[in-house]
Amino acid sequence: MFDNIRSDLAAHKGDWGAQGFWAMVIYRFGRWRYTLGNRWLRMPFSLLYKIAFKGVQVVSGIELPCEVTVGRGFRIDHFGGIVISGFASFGQGCVIRNGVTVGLRRIDEPSAPTIGNYVDIGAGAKVLGPITIGDHAVIGANAVVLDDVPSHAIAVGIPARIIAGTPPEKEPPMGC
Repeated sequence: MFDNIRSDLAAHKGDWGAQGFWAMVIYRFGRWRYTLGNRWLRMPFSLLYKIAFKGVQVVSGIELPCEVTVGRGFRIDHFGGIVISGFASFGQGCVIRNGVTVGLRRIDEPSAPTIGNYVDIGAGAKVLGPITIGDHAVIGANAVVLDDVPSHAIAVGIPARIIAGTPPEKEPPMGC
């Protein structure tokens, strides 16, 4: 848990006051409590998690449940209005901004997007349904993504259309 928190702090450029970092600390704590095998030992930690989760959600406007799979170096740039489904998953080095929703397309279809490594999701974007976003993809601000986005592509518009991109020369460093 602490290695992940150090990575999250580095991803937030060492800013302990970043509300995205607060959400990540509570997220990591929520994941850690599941490692406790004894149910009775886990129960007080679960209560503490639920209270802290709700507190961060109210203060920061970030809903990041511990059921989400999040890779190292995940960064929440700008807080507020962020809702992520517990069915979603993110790779390493992803960045999301304010107003982003990553979740279900239909309530009767409980499956959410699978986001690759080093994906950048712009402010106000909505990424919905059982879709895959490839590595190094960029989702433009306010885009509504309902279909797969290939690696190294850019998705813009409502509904999103794909613009071909070029692969980067090398992997960006973790936390960038």
